[in-house]
Amino acid sequence: MKKYLIALDAGTTSVRAMLYDIAENRFILTARQEVGQSFPQNGWVEQDADEIYYKAAYVLNRCVSSAGAEHIAGIGLANQRETVVLWDRDSGEPVAPAIVWQCRRTSAFCASVPKEMREKIARKTGLPVDAYFSASKIKWILENVPAARALMQKGRLCAGTVDSYLIFKLTGQFVTDRTNASRTMLFNIHTLDWDDELLDYFNIPREILPEVKSCTAVMGEVPLGGHNIPLAGVAGDQQAALFGQACLTEGEGKITYGTGLFLLFHTGERCIASQSGLISTIGYSIGDKTVYALEGSSFNAGSCVQWLRDGLGMLSESAESEQIAESVKDTGGVRFVPAFTGLGAPHWNSDARGLLSGITRGTTKAHIVRAVLESIAYGARELADCMQRDSGIALREIKCDGGASANGFLMQFQADVLGIAVNRPIERESTALGAAFLAGIALGIFGEGEIAGFRQAETVFRPSRDRARFEEWYREYQTAVRRALLT
Repeated sequence: MKKYLIALDAGTTSVRAMLYDIAENRFILTARQEVGQSFPQNGWVEQDADEIYYKAAYVLNRCVSSAGAEHIAGIGLANQRETVVLWDRDSGEPVAPAIVWQCRRTSAFCASVPKEMREKIARKTGLPVDAYFSASKIKWILENVPAARALMQKGRLCAGTVDSYLIFKLTGQFVTDRTNASRTMLFNIHTLDWDDELLDYFNIPREILPEVKSCTAVMGEVPLGGHNIPLAGVAGDQQAALFGQACLTEGEGKITYGTGLFLLFHTGERCIASQSGLISTIGYSIGDKTVYALEGSSFNAGSCVQWLRDGLGMLSESAESEQIAESVKDTGGVRFVPAFTGLGAPHWNSDARGLLSGITRGTTKAHIVRAVLESIAYGARELADCMQRDSGIALREIKCDGGASANGFLMQFQADVLGIAVNRPIERESTALGAAFLAGIALGIFGEGEIAGFRQAETVFRPSRDRARFEEWYREYQTAVRRALLT
């Protein structure tokens, strides 16, 4: 009996391998390496794909050395989404730096896409046309890197997201999974295949793209420690977190509180087109079954607390925000809108800027800190309202993870604002846990029906019965948002 699974989490700023003990249902070791970024021009964000691979190989070897390759059943992979790599099929060498999901170099092209094509892309992919997604990044490299065009003419060019590049380097197989493919703006989430019309529009040959498989497919084998270890179970990081949080039925959702805030809402085996500017995406796939989700994000969440700490000097460390916020009964009428980089769904206004309103001589640091934390919860409420309205499905419970989920005040206030329970797990590494769970299913170690039983709640924050007070505060926040939109 194999004892362990490895969850490889290839994020934007670090690559981690975490050793998962199957019998005890917990992580027992983490190996981590930071990954750098470069900013060659204003708005450009790049990474060295070789660095990502070598650091992934390093952390994998750390886990294997600790556990023994003979005891490892398989490797699951979760990764930063939308970032693209183009490489030589023969040598495995990248032809250019990876273009990171944050990069805005293709914004002008995306703005030039005509309305009819925008609508067609949205219908087929569930995505708005934006430089965030992969298609325009691949197009840019093909048009601006001569080595890429030369390899394409020779039939040696590969183009893919970080998962497909790592799988290729580790196993020699050129594949991706449905969740990562669904973030490219080239994949039809209804037919579950690359879309020829979209490929023609972006001038990207199908031949340079990977084969698309289920999240629970065995992608290949990784030679480590004298053994061939199957790499099986792959998903983009937010979808892996959805699965790791055991959001397995319609109406369940998860919030990841990071620099920004990501809310994914399980809509079952039907794809729902949002009328509120949300993303329709593939949540995960198990064998032939594909589950869909609505996704929304707030651009600023944890970054607001960092601003209090580093920008205003109100905190010596982020964790202080909880105690300071609890020292006052309310914000004293202060409202904060976290529009440092504009407002996302449902407003989609990149020109909006942050707003602090309702300040009087009686306003204290505690009122401002509390207002900032409350604004994070209000942003999630906006997204949740849109999702329930678009889908007609009631949100039954929110499961939380990410750094700010440790803040008890914020989690209780989130439950109060949403009017539903917020469930915080013991194991908050939900992205890595999702990769491990998918790998376990792929390898027949456990079934989909067992996953819900593996997740253990640490604290369930239940909403107050005093709904009127929180609804009034939320209306005041919405008024502040309207003011921010006028700036």
